Amino acid sequence: ARGLRRRFGSFIAVDGLDLRVPEGTVYGLLGPNGAGKSTVVRMLTTLLRPTAGEASVMGHDLLREPHRVRSVIGVAGQYASVDENLTGAENLRLFARLTGLSGRDCRTRADELLAAFALADAAGMRRRLDLAISLVAAPPLIFLDEPTTGLDPRTREQMWDVVEGLVARGATVLLTTQYLEEADRLADRIGIIDHGRMIAEGTADELKDAVGSSTLVLTFPAPADEERAVRIITALTGEDAPASRTAGRVHVPLPEDASAAATDVLVALREEGLAPVSVSVDRPSLDSVFL
Repeated sequence: ARGLRRRFGSFIAVDGLDLRVPEGTVYGLLGPNGAGKSTVVRMLTTLLRPTAGEASVMGHDLLREPHRVRSVIGVAGQYASVDENLTGAENLRLFARLTGLSGRDCRTRADELLAAFALADAAGMRRRLDLAISLVAAPPLIFLDEPTTGLDPRTREQMWDVVEGLVARGATVLLTTQYLEEADRLADRIGIIDHGRMIAEGTADELKDAVGSSTLVLTFPAPADEERAVRIITALTGEDAPASRTAGRVHVPLPEDASAAATDVLVALREEGLAPVSVSVDRPSLDSVFL
């Protein structure tokens, strides 16, 4: 997408967005409520015409070939689109027939998805069913707009497994989510939008590194050991990156080459006869990136 823009009257929901999603990856789109995430999805899935800009979806022009775009995508929006008068199996068979599958293939595909989404014994669970329906035609590109909102932790974990399985088989996924853990686990790249603009983009690790350095965290058996460790480490790392004590732990800011710096610290402590009880490395969380 290049310069994608959408205006509603005087309100600009999406303001010149550029977006590139490589095939076979998961792209996570994050942002606060009202940032424009769902509007982006609605435009890229032909449900809403852009006010300006252009986009190509799986090689098809979004504005000139919307029917081609629809033929290669699956969409699960924020709200379930299932027919509540039908059972889960009947919903799946209906959508399978609409995609052109034969009666026998419809039943087979419905049974596969009921099992994959743990719906065989609970086919009335609408959110999971809606997600299963978006995969009936096994599309190469799938848009998931906050797909796990309202799901319990176990079901959310099942959904993550399904998404990872889809990508392992070659599918591409564009995912919007409010769950930072979800983006951290699933997304190969993450874009953060606010007021309709892309304000940060990169892998989860790149984004975390951009907001702060990693920290080596050490615990010692006695406060006196902590004091010695702080003096030794500060002498090693210099006053620009001094060690500090907080809540019974020694914290050491790490430079970009974190593994080498951590090794130097541990070797220096060993040479002075100090043995930490525990050693860990804390990194900035995706929560910190988001905020």
